[in-house]
Amino acid sequence: MWWNKQPKCPVRTEEQLWIEESLDLFADEFGTEILRRPVVVPEASFFPAGYRGTEDDVRAVFAKICGLVAVEPERVKLEIEPQEATELLSVLPVNYQSEDAAGHWQRRDGATVITVQSAKAREPLALVATIAHELGHERLLGESRISRSRRDGEPLTDLFTVFFGFGIFSANAAFEFRNSRGSYRTSRLGYLTEAMYGYALARYAWLRGEPAPDWANHLDTNPRVYLRDGLRFLAAG
Repeated sequence: MWWNKQPKCPVRTEEQLWIEESLDLFADEFGTEILRRPVVVPEASFFPAGYRGTEDDVRAVFAKICGLVAVEPERVKLEIEPQEATELLSVLPVNYQSEDAAGHWQRRDGATVITVQSAKAREPLALVATIAHELGHERLLGESRISRSRRDGEPLTDLFTVFFGFGIFSANAAFEFRNSRGSYRTSRLGYLTEAMYGYALARYAWLRGEPAPDWANHLDTNPRVYLRDGLRFLAAG
């Protein structure tokens, strides 16, 4: 009967296991104390007063995120890249880099350089998600916690943002639908699907002992639904 139907996990079995094992890996690597910290929510108080997306604003956000993921700002150089400079980046002498559409993490001559596209400064949610992701590379790759040849390195770094409390930003920035001057546009940011973010956030809440987290109200509709499906699945387990 439909009323006896077992709650279903919102992701495939292999994705479920990968998310659970990866969050357990982070707990082993970084400790469980992080799980007791407040979740970072997209409110004006997180950003500099009067945020306008200036370079100073971006650097202030960068410094704040550095503090929350335990990276000393002095050990990482932040570069804000004009949109037209993307091609130039490919010819710089780089020892190793991880690159996506919005940011770059690089080791240049023994130093860490994180580059963020200036266009992201106009999208505070995506800016925070991007910076948290790139600083995740610093914690995971820069500290040699995972191999640079690891095939799931990029999605694992997205999951890092969930474990360190930035999952709302990453999940909401994962898929965006816009109606601009009569034309419809969609955009993607990151490597996890909305369903994977939703289940990752459900597992994160479950590890925190939160069966009905208040912060879920800050999520967009799709990841919020997946989170609640994930919590029902975990509660039935």
